[in-house]
Amino acid sequence: MAIQVGEKAPEFELKDNHGATVKLSDYRGAKNVVLLFYPFAFTGVCTGELCELRDNLPTFVNEDTQLLAVSNDSIHTLRVFAEQEGLEYPLLSDFWPHGEISRAYGVFDEDKGCAVRGTFIIDKEGVVRWSVVNDLPNARDIDEYVKALDTL
Repeated sequence: MAIQVGEKAPEFELKDNHGATVKLSDYRGAKNVVLLFYPFAFTGVCTGELCELRDNLPTFVNEDTQLLAVSNDSIHTLRVFAEQEGLEYPLLSDFWPHGEISRAYGVFDEDKGCAVRGTFIIDKEGVVRWSVVNDLPNARDIDEYVKALDTL
C-alpha cells in the first residue's frame, strides 16, 4: 500500500544520473518535492511523461519546488536516458538494493520487478500532501500536479 496523504515521507538517499547523492532531507525546510516513480527509462509511456515534465520544467523546478524522478534503472542507464531526452532534473536510481525506496513508498510491483507510476508531493516539512498511483500502462496527468502544488 502506498504512503498516504498526511504521513511523513520516508527518508531516502539515492544516486542521481551523474552519480551525486541526493537525499530527501536536502530539501527539508527549503523546497516542496514532487517525487515521481516510473517503471523504466526508454519505454514509451515513461519517456512521454518525463518529456512532458521537461517541457514544463519551470513549474516543477524553481525556488519553491524540486522534481525528483525515481526508477529502478542503474545510474548509467539513467545518464544515457537523460542525455538522449534532454532531461535536466535529477533522475534517481533505486537499483540497489533493488527497489528499496520504491518499496518504502509502497509503489514496487514485486511481479514486474519495478516501480509503478506513483507520484507524491511532499511539503517543506517532509509530509506527503498529495499523491496518485497509476498502474504501469496508465500515464499520469501533470495538470493534477500543478493543482496540488498550488495548494501548498
